[in-house]
Amino acid sequence: MKAVVVHGPGDVRVDERARPVPGAGEVLLALEWGGICGSDIAYWKKGASGTASLVHPLVLGHEFAGRIAALGDGVTGLHEGQPVTVHPAQPVGDGALPERIAGRTNLYPRVRYFGSAALTPHTDGGFSEYRAVPATQIRPLPDGVGTEQGALAEPLAVALHAVGRAPRLRGRTVLVNGCGPIGSLVVAAARYHGADRVVAADLAAPSLAVARAMGADETRDLSAGDVLPEDVDVVFEASGAPAALGPVLRATARGGTLVQVGNLPGTAAAAALGDLVTREITWIGSYRFVDEIDEALRALRDGLDVTPLITHRFPLERAEEALATAADPRSGSSKVMLRLTAESTES
Repeated sequence: MKAVVVHGPGDVRVDERARPVPGAGEVLLALEWGGICGSDIAYWKKGASGTASLVHPLVLGHEFAGRIAALGDGVTGLHEGQPVTVHPAQPVGDGALPERIAGRTNLYPRVRYFGSAALTPHTDGGFSEYRAVPATQIRPLPDGVGTEQGALAEPLAVALHAVGRAPRLRGRTVLVNGCGPIGSLVVAAARYHGADRVVAADLAAPSLAVARAMGADETRDLSAGDVLPEDVDVVFEASGAPAALGPVLRATARGGTLVQVGNLPGTAAAAALGDLVTREITWIGSYRFVDEIDEALRALRDGLDVTPLITHRFPLERAEEALATAADPRSGSSKVMLRLTAESTES
């Protein structure tokens, strides 16, 4: 089979690998679609994502969906040909967590995540024609939800987890700062959770167009001189830019809530944080998700449309071009998809 493998900084290849055989308790997937994420780009460009660095080659991809090709021994409740996606996280260890974070499996100290170099050996992802996956991580797609949409259940789950970290949104005004794929999905998730009004802000007009298509009532183009609104009840910071923190805190109402969705750098960075104290703002972190992928699939079933997020499609053989498109702010890309089957798709 073919697989998209990163070998080091700037070195991604479409390699030939042995087609896997499902073991006991596993399912073999014939994969159809994968979505490129920022971590995939980071591994390709830098050989690292956050604190995780490549020690050996890694198959990229943690957003993917396909159909069941074969069942391993002992697997029940699933069938060949069934369209599915995958929960990409598998905690490592005895499963015990302190009572204060009981059930919050995204906070396990050690987690194997598809397409991640956080542990050695690394956990290969799903940008390949086939992948053997533990049956416990399989999530069947609801009727009417195709595999391309199903591949986006994972980033939608990230957005839904972020929205779940905030107070109830019904009837509230919401600001989303940063309208990359996750920010635009936060827009959709906020509307899904009943927000009365959603304002989206970004530096790029194409990103704002996607956010509007995903449900934003109003957009602010910060590159054109627009400014953030004031006294917003709940704010989601999805850019991950330290320079944005001061203006975003200023936009948050006194006593309001700021949910940090965008990954901030792990190194020292200048940021204006005074309003956090003087305005008594609650600043909450949001990391990956727990089981919100199940809610994401229900939302897709109920009609939440993620297709406006998709701006480009490439066949697996053009993976490097797809990564370059996703990484280039001049491309106007939002979510770039890889067709993982032999059938080619024009970008």
